[in-house]
Amino acid sequence: MSFTSSADKYDRFMGRYTRTLAPALADAAGVVSGMRVLDVGCGPGGLTDVLAARLGDESVAAIDPAPQFAQACGERHPGADVRVGVAEDLPWDDGAFDATISSLVIAFMRDPDQGVREMARVTRPGGTVAACMWDIPGGGMTMLSTFWRAVRSIDPNVTGERARPGVTEGDIGELFRRAALDDVVEGSLEATADYADFDDFWDPFTFAVGPAGEYLATLSPDRREQLREAVRAAIPNDGPFSLGARAWYARGTVRGGT
Repeated sequence: MSFTSSADKYDRFMGRYTRTLAPALADAAGVVSGMRVLDVGCGPGGLTDVLAARLGDESVAAIDPAPQFAQACGERHPGADVRVGVAEDLPWDDGAFDATISSLVIAFMRDPDQGVREMARVTRPGGTVAACMWDIPGGGMTMLSTFWRAVRSIDPNVTGERARPGVTEGDIGELFRRAALDDVVEGSLEATADYADFDDFWDPFTFAVGPAGEYLATLSPDRREQLREAVRAAIPNDGPFSLGARAWYARGTVRGGT
């Protein structure tokens, strides 16, 4: 799917989780000073921010199919190599990076197998490929699971995001093994986000960001209000609150290293 929302709306919806998820993914990928790293599906730059802080802009490249996201990421990191493009056709040479990382993107690739193969191609032999995606079927991503449970209380036939690739434990690792990556390690990452109140939680769903927002945009005003009340009933706090989120991740090594 394509993301058409503005960068600031994406940040309010999902970017607030990246502040804790991105450092955890960078740690899992073993990103340390001296490396050159590519961020695939960078969005407005949540993971790119962490990579640039560790490595410097000049050692970071990033790519996203949404021009407005790539532009925002490039403005935040003018020294980085930020481009518009897709994971399935990365515009870099073979072995150009020490590590290639993708956060919350595999579920939205047109061809995840090809996307992972491309991530491996542009990574040097012995280098690292890593990716993560929210635990949707297991309910580990509380914000999204709360929304989709409320949706199914109104329309039980809605699938939501449960069928997307990468969202089930083991999915990413299997993709990595099919791409002939070695030493595949799998696990989970934890993230959190803070909300000022229920409106701060609900309003970003109205921005039509991602599958949840796009679904909401298809509803009539009456159905939308019905859904809002169903979600409201699941949020017990009238004031500030925090929500946790779990993502599945995998890390693999490109063959040919010493």
